[in-house]
Amino acid sequence: MNAQPTDGTTQAFRTWIDQVLKPRAMSRMINAARFEAAMAQVEFLPEVLERQDQQKEFVIPIWEYLDIVVSEERIRNGRQALRRHRDLFITLEKRFGVEPEIIAAIWGIESGYGVNRGAFNVLSALATLAWRGRRATFFEDELISALRLLQARHVTPDRMVGSWAGAMGHGQFLPSSLLNFAVDVDGDGRADIWGDKPDDALASIANYLEKHQWRQGQPWGYEVILPEGFDHSLTSLDYALSAADWHDLGVRVSAGGRLPDYGSGSILLPGGAHGAALMVLRNFNVLLRYNRSEAYAIGVGHLADRIGGGRAFSANWPLDDTLLSRDEVSELQVRLSENGYDTQGVDGLRGPNTNRAVRQFQADEGLIADGFITHALLTRLRQMNGKR
Repeated sequence: MNAQPTDGTTQAFRTWIDQVLKPRAMSRMINAARFEAAMAQVEFLPEVLERQDQQKEFVIPIWEYLDIVVSEERIRNGRQALRRHRDLFITLEKRFGVEPEIIAAIWGIESGYGVNRGAFNVLSALATLAWRGRRATFFEDELISALRLLQARHVTPDRMVGSWAGAMGHGQFLPSSLLNFAVDVDGDGRADIWGDKPDDALASIANYLEKHQWRQGQPWGYEVILPEGFDHSLTSLDYALSAADWHDLGVRVSAGGRLPDYGSGSILLPGGAHGAALMVLRNFNVLLRYNRSEAYAIGVGHLADRIGGGRAFSANWPLDDTLLSRDEVSELQVRLSENGYDTQGVDGLRGPNTNRAVRQFQADEGLIADGFITHALLTRLRQMNGKR
């Protein structure tokens, strides 16, 4: 059951809007009257904070996440979408240099090919996150961008409906991305990412990727096989080597053969040393600009491959390794830091700083340094009892 705001919470929220947010917005060229009109009906939404704590790309294992976002139904619907909008995708590839499959994969994961575009009032969601959510400064900036969209008459308040995080339309664009990357590809005089017609939204996705240096004709990554005795501490985005250097270390394409040369790449182990090993390339980093979750970028890339007729990952996943809860990850972060492995804060999320600390701890303990967080690892830290 979703929590409901109390009268005291509602009053504190309105006070923050009037006394804190409004002066900040006006200092950033938001008209006072426009601000008042836009924010008059904004409400504090506790459910938004609950959703922020339960983002599936951060709280479920990669194999469960891929089962959801790269399901057979989503693959089938993606292929149908390519056929249904064939002329549009051809136009987008010619204009922006981005393959149809990758545009379709983002569309599919973000909104189910336009079916699920969100039902939250975007101004209320962003205001809630700016007041009480994690990354409050980020969401306040997005709220100001949303007010700019209204002030410039790009959209009316009633159409600003989207996800709990304030993302809108077929591609789930945040307000700042709309200001910077929205495209009017159908020539009707406005970039409409909100309507049922997907043309402008898909063009905006393509434009976003192109502006972030997407390389046409190159993959996001591919599955590889690691040799016996491989140094797993070399896996993560912190390390990038040439195809030749990885080859010399014994890394091979999972289907067999020498690694293709697309420039430097990094090896990720999203399920640890006992799951699939993925070589990720420059285009993977572009996908991370769309959503900073590694699981999300893997999901988009793999869905695009499957839509295009590619194979599922061949390696097994460690299905018996259940992920730690957020509270358990927080405890692990505390215990790592107490033992000299600084996680750069305690937030309960399995981010790169925590993974670096885990790798160093694993290496010092003579474990496989794959950065994968398990219950066995937390148990070992508990047994150390903060002594080192």
